[in-house]
Amino acid sequence: MKSGFQTPTALVCPWEAHEQYLEGREDLIAALKAELSRHLKPGMAYAVRSSANVEDSSDHSFAGQFKSILNVRGVNQMVEAIRSVWAGAQSADVKAYVKRKDAATSVRMAIIIQEMVEPVMSGVSFSKNPVTGLDEIVVEAVAGSGEALVQQGVTPRRWINKWGKWIVRPDEEQSDLAVIEQVVRQTKAIAEMHGRPVDLEWVYDGDTVHWLQMRAITSLDVDVYSNRISREVFPGLIKPLVWSINVPLVNGAWVRVFTELIGPNDIDPQRLAKSFCYRAYFNMGTIGRIFEMLGLPRESLELLMGLDLEGPDKPSLKPTNRTYSLLPRLLRFAVDKLCFGGRIDKFLPTMEARYRAFAADQTVSLSEEELLEALDQLYDLTQETAYYNIVTPLLMQAYNQLLRRRLDGAGIEFESLDLTGDMDELQAFDPNAHLAALNLQYNRLDERTRATIQSGGYQACLQLPPTNRFRQGVEQFVEQFGHLSDSGNDFSSVPWREDPELVLQMIMSYAPPRGGSDGKRSFDVLTIPPLQRPLTRWTYRRARRFVLLREAIGSLYTFGYGLFRIYFLALGKRLAERGVLDDREDIFYLHHEEIVTIVDEETPTNYRERIAQRKHEMAQCRDVTLPSIIYGEDTPLPESKTSGTLKGTPTSRGHYTGPVRVIQGIRDFDRLRDGDVLVIPYSDVGWTPLFARAGAVVAESGGLLSHSSIVAREYGIPAVVSVPGACQVRDGSTVTVDGYRGELTIHEERS
Repeated sequence: MKSGFQTPTALVCPWEAHEQYLEGREDLIAALKAELSRHLKPGMAYAVRSSANVEDSSDHSFAGQFKSILNVRGVNQMVEAIRSVWAGAQSADVKAYVKRKDAATSVRMAIIIQEMVEPVMSGVSFSKNPVTGLDEIVVEAVAGSGEALVQQGVTPRRWINKWGKWIVRPDEEQSDLAVIEQVVRQTKAIAEMHGRPVDLEWVYDGDTVHWLQMRAITSLDVDVYSNRISREVFPGLIKPLVWSINVPLVNGAWVRVFTELIGPNDIDPQRLAKSFCYRAYFNMGTIGRIFEMLGLPRESLELLMGLDLEGPDKPSLKPTNRTYSLLPRLLRFAVDKLCFGGRIDKFLPTMEARYRAFAADQTVSLSEEELLEALDQLYDLTQETAYYNIVTPLLMQAYNQLLRRRLDGAGIEFESLDLTGDMDELQAFDPNAHLAALNLQYNRLDERTRATIQSGGYQACLQLPPTNRFRQGVEQFVEQFGHLSDSGNDFSSVPWREDPELVLQMIMSYAPPRGGSDGKRSFDVLTIPPLQRPLTRWTYRRARRFVLLREAIGSLYTFGYGLFRIYFLALGKRLAERGVLDDREDIFYLHHEEIVTIVDEETPTNYRERIAQRKHEMAQCRDVTLPSIIYGEDTPLPESKTSGTLKGTPTSRGHYTGPVRVIQGIRDFDRLRDGDVLVIPYSDVGWTPLFARAGAVVAESGGLLSHSSIVAREYGIPAVVSVPGACQVRDGSTVTVDGYRGELTIHEERS
């Protein structure tokens, strides 16, 4: 009660007593009875619980491995219960568990003796979701004793509360919701006091919630991946070569920005993103670490994942002491970026000249080794450009926000301002402006010339006199914008310069935007108080300047990044000529490291089968729909033809496909083979040996703290419980267990 939480009165039998028991000390039992006689209350029922040195740690919970004995009365029963718990610590099951988990080899067993609380309702609660790691409180409860929940696998009622809002609750009307709300509040408070995520056992006696047991949640470090941002910048499938270049290049530039903000770190650029079915997902777990390094709540990353739930406890991005400790570094970052525009002015012409040096016709004379060397140089240049391509848009957004605030203070809507009015410089980076001008020139050609171009295409256009303005304009357009393609982040995409017929069609069919003025006003006509006008004008000019710089840097980056295609295709052509590849474009289905190996080897390994396999996989993945959020490293399995899906509660994460083995009791144990999907009605401690052989577990009953759930999490295999009808699945059927969504998919047998 010192911390404000009700717990039963308890006694402790220390480790030393267990050690003396193992040594065979003759007077131990007599001494134990004498001590218990002084402390046990006549007629009081007690719970006898294990408290070993190896359980309830942050690495291993050992939950369910040691005995708990309830409703023990009197000295003699108590001594027998204590001896039973001691004996269980040396059981074959515990020894097997210790070996599998590589935990401490010597088990020291203390015992907690708690006064029993008469239960009206009992349950468990988790301060974080143990399956997904998300910031939500999970509560499970049953009527009466919690023994039915933890040891007998009875299916509990289930609630999930996220940021003060219920996102899962039982269908039936609940009169005891006030009790569950109290459990949620106290679970959160206990976790905050403990300083880490916890799972708890509790009991409600009709008046008060009593807390019986607490342990740290083990195996909570799960990476969470989201495509909420990545699908905007990198849509579609990504070929292996593009992935192996883009991820370290761009993410390496991001790590450079993070390092400027937080100082030296161990962030791995490769860990910032992961490919699932050849699609890009950002690692929100790693980004969460960066949030923590900045002194912001790790849970804030869930807002970036699209989990835009509203609730009274929704986390905020308020700075903490950690954030304030970084202020000197953050101020240096801000001062450095205040002068960043001047750095961009110097960077642009220098880097453009260096990119121009990578002329396409140079590849003809370069050997395979020289092409690889040139690609390494291009990589270094482009990573530097990528850094500018990250910082410049961030600064543009920052100045836009500053300007928005200045205008809001003057009662002016930011959207009413014509921020880029009279900025003719922007047209240099806008293909639409040039397409409009060329379309106008095309329509001014005589009818015969237009007909010739329509029938003869781009080659007919090149037959026009060299002095013809339309021909000159088309050639200049291809030179200026020919590096553009369907995706600026995918250098395997065919650029416009390789498809001039497409360019000509865009010119001939160009239609200007409909509508006239959008009603926006120039800065000079805005009514801004005199004292505010100088600073607002300065912010306005900075915002305009960085709009232009953003376009310039973005254009340079797209041009430089597109050069990878030229050099890799040249290398692909060399490899095809010497029979390593069937076609030069097959090089896009190899990783960069594989290409280096091929060039280094005198007799290259046959990569044709590998390339064919990846092409097949990408074709299979093309129409696959993946969730926006993926938990853990396992790729969600593509939807396949099935004969049904059973739903349950996910309690141990992972995906697994294998044959079903329905085990109804101990007589069926020898039927389970290595890798089978273990399907059971329920489980208790005696079923533990089965789990070491199973590839996944499905139970018809149980909850997060049922024995099957606990052991599955400890063994790292997927588990879904509370699956009605699971034991009716035909033995030997192929099924997929989804330990994230709580699904058992039964696949149709193929004839």
